[in-house]
Amino acid sequence: MTTCVVVKKNNEIAIASDSLVTFGDTRLSNAYEANDKIFKVGDSYITLAGTAAHFPVMRKLLTEMADQCKLGSRDEVFETYTQVHNILKEKYFLNTKEDEDDPYESSQITSLIANPSGIFGVYSYREVFSFDRFWGIGSGRNFALGAMYAVYDQARSAREIAEIGVQAGAEFDKSSSGPFRIFSFAVNNS
Repeated sequence: MTTCVVVKKNNEIAIASDSLVTFGDTRLSNAYEANDKIFKVGDSYITLAGTAAHFPVMRKLLTEMADQCKLGSRDEVFETYTQVHNILKEKYFLNTKEDEDDPYESSQITSLIANPSGIFGVYSYREVFSFDRFWGIGSGRNFALGAMYAVYDQARSAREIAEIGVQAGAEFDKSSSGPFRIFSFAVNNS
């Protein structure tokens, strides 16, 4: 599991993640593998929660989409992740099954996106959320959300809040650990 967060404050956006990978009871720390959970596609930073198999697939898939990978608005994210779902099924043999009474096929993806246009969350059925302040995903998300809520008004920067979020996740979630990766940049005010 993991702790990943996105934050927007004072014309700054930040995205952060822990670096621990787990396989059942086995912990694969950064000492054994460079577990980079954030990757860049165009001007977007993307992170995922869930199976480690998603990372190489999504990194390759989104990069290969080139100009068709549009992530600058809620609608663009939805359209791109709808295309991603079809490619995951056709090219990467995605298992779409979750529960029998689910309304749609699942992409089995939980993702956060940060770019100069905003911060977005994408869930299994391609639900897309555009956040105004912050959000988190992964097994440490509740700890991260609480910590970020507690400091949001007092903290000076999005980067500072994101760092506090992933630190809280790693402190209390057994499936999250440092070192942390944090990227921050200016908001696009156009």
